[in-house]
Amino acid sequence: MRKGLLFASLIFLMMSAGAQGHLYRAAIDGRVDSVRAGIHLPQEFTGQGVIIGVTDWGFDYTHPVFYDTSMTRYRVLRAWDQFRMSGPAPDGYDYGTEIVGQDALLAMQCDTSNVYSYAYHGTHCAGIAGGGGAGTIYRGVAPEVEFLFTSVSLSDQEVIDAWRWMYDVAQQEGKRLVISMSWGLYCLDYMDGTGPLADEMQRLTDLGVVFVTSAGNNGDENSHLTHTFAQQDTIRSNFVFPGSSIGSVLTMMNSANQPFSFSVFAMDNSYQIIAESPFFSTSDSAFIDDFVDFYMPIGTDSLYFWFYAESTNDYNQRPVVQLYVDKNTNYKFGIAIAASDGEFHAWNMALIESRYGNWGGEFKCPSNHPDWIAGDNEYTISTPGNIDCAITVAAHTSRYTAPSGHVVGGSIADFSSYGPAFGQVMKPDISAPGKNIVSSLSSYTTTYTGTTTATVQFNDRNYRFVALSGTSMSCPFVAGVAALVLQANPNLSAAQVKQILLETAYNDQFTEEAGVLRFGHGKVNAYQAVMKALHTVGIEHYVSPKESNYTIFPNPATNQCFITANTESESVNCQIFDLSGRMIQQLTLISGANTLNLNGFVPGCYLLKITDNKTVVTKKLVVK
Repeated sequence: MRKGLLFASLIFLMMSAGAQGHLYRAAIDGRVDSVRAGIHLPQEFTGQGVIIGVTDWGFDYTHPVFYDTSMTRYRVLRAWDQFRMSGPAPDGYDYGTEIVGQDALLAMQCDTSNVYSYAYHGTHCAGIAGGGGAGTIYRGVAPEVEFLFTSVSLSDQEVIDAWRWMYDVAQQEGKRLVISMSWGLYCLDYMDGTGPLADEMQRLTDLGVVFVTSAGNNGDENSHLTHTFAQQDTIRSNFVFPGSSIGSVLTMMNSANQPFSFSVFAMDNSYQIIAESPFFSTSDSAFIDDFVDFYMPIGTDSLYFWFYAESTNDYNQRPVVQLYVDKNTNYKFGIAIAASDGEFHAWNMALIESRYGNWGGEFKCPSNHPDWIAGDNEYTISTPGNIDCAITVAAHTSRYTAPSGHVVGGSIADFSSYGPAFGQVMKPDISAPGKNIVSSLSSYTTTYTGTTTATVQFNDRNYRFVALSGTSMSCPFVAGVAALVLQANPNLSAAQVKQILLETAYNDQFTEEAGVLRFGHGKVNAYQAVMKALHTVGIEHYVSPKESNYTIFPNPATNQCFITANTESESVNCQIFDLSGRMIQQLTLISGANTLNLNGFVPGCYLLKITDNKTVVTKKLVVK
């Protein structure tokens, strides 16, 4: 009965495909289809043996896409809901609820309501990275990965805790970890890519964790403001409350050790200033390192805002202000900035609840104030996308052949955020399909009101597939590709995985037209990335030794050593490299013990690259 229902849904899906950038078209655009088919590869690669950790919210643990493609093996290992306080918390933490194993996850059903209510974002993103498809054509990039989910509370420590928890679980499982983050905030860390999150991300990257993050969706909004002060001066700009938010968060910073002052003012519909707050200075100790509340009277009305200021900090010595402004639709509002020196930057983002929000509002220059400053759409990549070691992903439309025979799509998505990252660091790093991507929807959501592309029935419950757009969709696509790369060569460092993805990205007329500020190094190419991974020497310590089919004894060795191969292959190729990358020797291994004569080897460290019909293994040999 279940198979019949799924098959019926599949027929419906094929008939309703239309002209959207569906996930199966995205797979062709990103060359994932060739990897999963194993064309001219040692095998088909599907992400098996790799864990993808998704930090998000709106997880439906029961969705059938989290089974394998045969609908028999459930692939979610654990979840940590940081908002659910019933416990038990994970070992070493004192908040949230950890749900371990299939039975507990299915009984829990979904994560709890949080600042986004019962959402759906996490289920959709996870389905893109590694969804099994539930019998449909909407199969994720790496459909045999296993998952860790964290419904994350977006503050510095909670995000760091989520990363550490995922790393610890992956270590227990003895598997490589990719962490996918389809979110970004301008009020975490510092906008130059420094801070506690950046430090922890680099530490875990050095331990082998691959971090993939979205570039952001502010490419079509002039939400960034900049001005270079060369003498004492004051600039003004009108800031617009973003969409349906409850206000704005203005993140402001100046050059190192260059203080600035700001005030908030109200205007009538003719942009005439009718009320203004005092100027608050980052050099005034009365306002530093604490939240300051302020009510600004506007006739019989008022505006409420609060801010946190730093005169300098240990990471970049810059003065920084986070200004939170409650929405008031009766007037127009602006910001005034005064300074004597420095390169000033500000970002206008949505305020939700107390600090959340990552979509931008405009900085405008009214026509009757030509000396004011308007915003632009550059430097709109936020934390964690602005962190150097992260793989930051832009979004483009999938390129495919339409029923008419015309090739369509391929351009950058208009919403995809512009680089560079602050300090002229090249961001985004790479682009992937992210417009109208159909994937799984949480069946428990109370917030989705859009169109349903398809429905499948499983365990007497209806599960939907919907099309969403954003770099939130392109991020898990690349996370899935990273999992394919790690399955092909689990000994790669995280830095090698990133380098492989960037070096193998492909370029076309669209990347040439839009340039690196939109596409980074180009469009992700899963096939070439996997091919390069198979021919790249990695470091063994990133993989649990209990899963190795090859051992070297003794190690360190002097005159000879023995390489034991536990493999079904009749013969296995082994190449020996010195640390400069020069191949010293090549030999064929057979199942069982193989003798390696070390006469002529200069004392030092060598890397053995062993290639069988399934994967590439790298071993370290020390010759005394």
